[in-house]
Amino acid sequence: MSFPLLTATAALPAIGAVATAAVPAARRTAAKWLALLFSLATLALAVVIMVRFDPGGDRYQLTESHAWISEFGVRYDLGVDGIGVALIALTAVLMPFVILAGWHDADPLETGSKRWRPTQGFFALILAVEAMVILSFEATDVFLFYIFFEAMLIPMYFLIGGFGDRAHEHGEEAASTQRSYAAVKFLLYNLAGGLIMLAAVIGLYVVAGNFSLPEIAEARANGSLDMATSTERWLFLGFFFAFAVKAPLWPLHTWLPNAMGEATAPVAVLITAVVDKVGTFAMLRFCLGLFPEASKWATPAILVLALISIIYGALLAVGQRDIKRLVAYASISHFGFIIMGIFAMTSQGQSGATLYMVNHGLSTAALMLVAGFLISRRGSRLIADYGGVQKVAPVLAGTFLIGGLATLSLPGLAPFVSEFLVLVGTYTRYPVVGIIATFGIVLAALYTLVLYQRTMTGPVKPEVSAMPDLRVRELAVVAPLVVLLIFLGVYPKPVTDIVNPAVEQTMSDVQKKDPQPEVEAAK
Repeated sequence: MSFPLLTATAALPAIGAVATAAVPAARRTAAKWLALLFSLATLALAVVIMVRFDPGGDRYQLTESHAWISEFGVRYDLGVDGIGVALIALTAVLMPFVILAGWHDADPLETGSKRWRPTQGFFALILAVEAMVILSFEATDVFLFYIFFEAMLIPMYFLIGGFGDRAHEHGEEAASTQRSYAAVKFLLYNLAGGLIMLAAVIGLYVVAGNFSLPEIAEARANGSLDMATSTERWLFLGFFFAFAVKAPLWPLHTWLPNAMGEATAPVAVLITAVVDKVGTFAMLRFCLGLFPEASKWATPAILVLALISIIYGALLAVGQRDIKRLVAYASISHFGFIIMGIFAMTSQGQSGATLYMVNHGLSTAALMLVAGFLISRRGSRLIADYGGVQKVAPVLAGTFLIGGLATLSLPGLAPFVSEFLVLVGTYTRYPVVGIIATFGIVLAALYTLVLYQRTMTGPVKPEVSAMPDLRVRELAVVAPLVVLLIFLGVYPKPVTDIVNPAVEQTMSDVQKKDPQPEVEAAK
């Protein structure tokens, strides 16, 4: 029996969560180092997955299959395709930086306030989220996926509500109220989507007789599973609604600015760079894989919603006074690009969308974590409270600028490649949609450069005149992310080589081929 690599990769952070939570309360530093050690060990296993994965091999590799709830046909089935491998790698890469960036976020206040949960709990919850997200990327049993898709909401709820941002303009009591509101809103939105999905999962079992994604997809392809058109469309809508909430897609997005605004910066990264990617990943794996005809039927409406997300999110980012809420609305705009690429139904669009998931995770992590370092120094999230930071903390300002330029997809940085592929892939099939979406790029340049200009340039405000530059721990967080953004901006081939075969198989699922160019290239 081969080593269960996929199970081990998810089990390691789960074991780490239990071990970290069990550390005595007086040993906070030991708990932090233990959590960091488990996240690094998980990263090592993710690297092994990437090395062992053969892009030219079977669709699902490193598979594991065990009986679980036999009476209902539920199995413990795991397997990864290229898209899953890329997102597992993203999750594993980001977690050590999230832990390092949040090193002091759960420390007790000097005033002796008891509203903070133990430090051990903070890091244990982060590792628990990592375990559930990785299992979501690995599960090939629909019911197994659903369990972890929903279970990750529990630790995220406590991370948002119990360990929120300490910087609040209206004081600690108002901050506590806002955190509770944001956590409950996050939970209710996602639970509502999950309950609708549960009904669709049950309906899928009634129609197909099992929960195995590969078996159902194969039965659909060879005609042995005849699903009525109306049934397929209702089931698609049940799945898509849950994924659109998680993604988040307009108009189901309103929980995200609250959650990211009230969470600590590392937890905000966990939300938008890791957890939300499960939604867009699931659109590719489950919506297109299980319901190809319904996916094509719903494409025009979904493209309209994606366009609204792109423009609406960018416009609201332009008008934000709060740094973290600006990044949240920018993420809504970026997720619009990802969803547009998925449903453009072209290989370029879907490859770009998958690459965008990875690159958005890196760029948002870089920008949000540096913003968190900035906010922790000044004690305010308001843009107006800053000015002239680049004169007193040039390294902080420089890394903030690189994160911002990556967010606006500057050529040479990783997000440019993915955004370009999405726009080209969309334009070849839906030229009007592709043209309108380009306005999102213009708005991205506006909100990013205005944010930098208002916070980093101009006269030095007295409140920031003594602001220290990035410390060693903070540089250890930001520098690798900057290197990855530059490397993947210049040489994205390592990711695209893994992703492209999986995208071709997804295109085959929906029986779509790329549009032929109107003008033949010169030979």
